[in-house]
Amino acid sequence: MDRQFLWYLPNMIERGHRGDDTVDGWGSLGYSVELARAAERHGWAGALIGTGWGRPDSFVLATAIAARSTSFVPLVAARPGYWQPAQFATAAATLSRLTGGRVWVNVVTGRDSLAAYGDGEADYDRRYDRTGEFLRLVRRLWTEEDVTFTGDFFQVEHSTVVPRPAGGQAPRLYFGGASAAAEKVSATQADVQLFWGEPLEGIDARIARLRQLSGQLGRELPPLEFGLRVTVVVRDSSQDAWRAAEERVAQMAADPKIGIDGHRGSVGQDRLLALAERGEVLDSCLYTAPGHYGGGGAGSTWLVGSYTEVAAALERYADLGITHFVLSDTPYLREVARIGDNLLPLLREPLSRGPRHPRMSHRNAIDL
Repeated sequence: MDRQFLWYLPNMIERGHRGDDTVDGWGSLGYSVELARAAERHGWAGALIGTGWGRPDSFVLATAIAARSTSFVPLVAARPGYWQPAQFATAAATLSRLTGGRVWVNVVTGRDSLAAYGDGEADYDRRYDRTGEFLRLVRRLWTEEDVTFTGDFFQVEHSTVVPRPAGGQAPRLYFGGASAAAEKVSATQADVQLFWGEPLEGIDARIARLRQLSGQLGRELPPLEFGLRVTVVVRDSSQDAWRAAEERVAQMAADPKIGIDGHRGSVGQDRLLALAERGEVLDSCLYTAPGHYGGGGAGSTWLVGSYTEVAAALERYADLGITHFVLSDTPYLREVARIGDNLLPLLREPLSRGPRHPRMSHRNAIDL
């Protein structure tokens, strides 16, 4: 199965996200287009475009970027609570048709500023039930005509989406979430389950559970695929990489706003924060400290090391079944080029397992 390598595009107005030092143009269309074009030039298929209340609309930004790029595929984060299914299906199908199929979607269910955008569904499990119904209906709208549907959350009558997605191919649906409610949605409705940076044993167990659940729940789609969304701090040498990582964590400790992220309270975030109790460095080079100093989501744990060390660590995830990699580091514009030029070639040509990371001498590190 072919591997996909995606970057991250910080869809935010306020600069400084995860320590990015960009000042001129930050938050502008020009900066976002520059980052997308850099991703194209340096080997990335596209980039994840985040969503959240108080941030620019992800679909509008994705459309503008796609119009100014040639191969870049936006992975557009979208929340069912922001959209009605028919409206979303039409927007995604339109972007697909305009770009020749260059649109994938990352479906986000976790709570945001509910009252601000009028989402009245705060119950955790019901939000995932709503997402599952949303995705079932959206898939029908992309592939069927004259759809009539009455569910617990949504209904449509004689609905036909125009235009249809390019080539009759529905946009790929990525999905995250670590709770039991989230796993049911992923097992039945997602194309790709995205994981944050957990140790190998945890990812292995989750993949096995999702595959089993897919069978138990009668999944009707092609087999679920798996992806990893993680920060990578890589340098020419291991020593340089760890120096950079530790200096940044020290800055985060002094000013938590450097790494602040909006994932607090989710099951997946709690899993990441609990990792530090097992050790500062897990597996070969998974650094757990950032989550305790403002890092959230993909910024909670980092893979740290030389290019060959981090490539070897990512290969171990690939051995478990990971085929989609959404990587990033800051400054985004510098790192999209450097990581693309130096790390991606090693992942496209799998390398033999290298030596254990020198930090693994720590007594609390776990070697899987």
